[in-house]
Amino acid sequence: MDPADLHLIPLGGLGEVGMNCLALESSDGIVLIDCGVTFPSDGLGVDIARPRFDYLFEHRERVRGVVITHGHEDHIGALPYLLEEINVPIWAPPHSAELIRGRLNEWGLLETTTLHVVRPREQFEVAGTTFEPIRVTHSITEATALAIRRGDLTLLHTGDFKLDPNPADGERTDEERLREIGDQGVRLLLSDSTNVDSHGESLSELEVGNELLELVSAERGRVVIGLFASNVQRLLHLGEVARKTNRRIVLAGRSLHNHVRAATAVGKLAWPSDLLVPLDRAGGMARESVLVLATGTQAEPLAALARLANETHPKLRLDEGDAVLFSSRVIPGNERAVHDVFAGFLRRGIKVISRPHRPKIHASGHAHRGELVRMMELIRPQSFIPLHGTLHHLFRHADLAREQGISEVMVMENGDVVRVSANAPLRKHGRVTSGRVFACDKSVVPSEVLEERRALAQRGAVTVTLLTDRNGKLVADPTIIALGVLSPRERDVLVLAKNAARKSYERLRDAGTFEEAALIETVRLAVRAAIEQEVATKTQVFVSRVAVQS
Repeated sequence: MDPADLHLIPLGGLGEVGMNCLALESSDGIVLIDCGVTFPSDGLGVDIARPRFDYLFEHRERVRGVVITHGHEDHIGALPYLLEEINVPIWAPPHSAELIRGRLNEWGLLETTTLHVVRPREQFEVAGTTFEPIRVTHSITEATALAIRRGDLTLLHTGDFKLDPNPADGERTDEERLREIGDQGVRLLLSDSTNVDSHGESLSELEVGNELLELVSAERGRVVIGLFASNVQRLLHLGEVARKTNRRIVLAGRSLHNHVRAATAVGKLAWPSDLLVPLDRAGGMARESVLVLATGTQAEPLAALARLANETHPKLRLDEGDAVLFSSRVIPGNERAVHDVFAGFLRRGIKVISRPHRPKIHASGHAHRGELVRMMELIRPQSFIPLHGTLHHLFRHADLAREQGISEVMVMENGDVVRVSANAPLRKHGRVTSGRVFACDKSVVPSEVLEERRALAQRGAVTVTLLTDRNGKLVADPTIIALGVLSPRERDVLVLAKNAARKSYERLRDAGTFEEAALIETVRLAVRAAIEQEVATKTQVFVSRVAVQS
């Protein structure tokens, strides 16, 4: 490739929400911007999904490092899976670096990984390309955009951002530096598309803090606040809420402990030493003095909020007159499960307050349309590519860019390769392998296994065991077990299925057929037909023959 060009290769985050991972390839090597995961909600026994790294593994000798914009899981969560295969350095802001250290330590990768801490406006070089972090406001502290320079090319990658005038940590988006970079000329703007459908400006965290103070002040029992653990901006406000309402903070959830520890370690969270009390002490404290911060706003079954709702939490019980505030949004697809958690509280006389009732209880960390336009006005790019969102979000953001007078606009999806040149139009340059790899407890779950689990969940399964002697003659009735197929009132269907299995097997043997595969397939079809005729259920049938010693 031309030494002056860059190839953009998204491996995750385009055409979906989460799993952000963008490869920049030049003649000097490949640099990743972010390396995140997403969290499937289909109940197939997987913890996370991460990008397929096939292209990176095929060109492992050219991968030079990873540059991180901020510390959310959908931007850093896949790092261990990459670093297990390719040992490359990481560049990250202080808070992100602290979170990454904790994760790499869990995986036994900390000692072998080089981790560089970077700061806003301080440039560094990776593989012949210069990166400059620029402070932006987001729902986590120390989020950054990236100015990327190579020869005559300048790109601006916004990362996840909003233009909050009153962030809790005081670190507003560095519009001055963004404008300066725009004045110097930007070939391409790549911008967060998550909230392109939301008009106007996003709600400020200051308004959320004021709302939470008002709500907590009105309660006389225990108050539980459900939130995303990584929202350090919100944690800062909640420290003030606790202080002003004479409550002590109790953390319920491992991820909250991790984020509080990381933010404290880098000086972004300075709660007084007596503000926090251990969870196992909360039950013995006066109810009006307790402010519980809890994880599990998406109704994750093992998280604190679900266990409090169904009274299975080992260290804390809520009572009538307590209140639970959901300072969060419901991710699409989780609505039913979240409302079931609401119901668990409401049945016991526990008040539930959420965003539909009090809209200011939560603010998104992503820019609304007015802020997206403002970013375009600051950067004034020659061309535009939307990032971070479903295809719907990307096309809507592309239309918005055209409305602002940007003539060269392109929509990319995962796996696309786009060439960026200083003096030539953007051009798609082929595709690479992309997709998702699922994992459970650090181990990969193959796609074939997931397909089998999906089929079992949808159709159930029937197993048939044939006991024969060494000559292939049945020595007992077939054994049939049905899972997820029949109700207790339909169990007599198994008698019919058993008869069908025996008759089909013996009929084929009597006809002189002894081929194992033919016998098994004949029995399988006979059993499935017998069940479907009675209960109209299309199920999976598995047949095995076991020869026993006489």
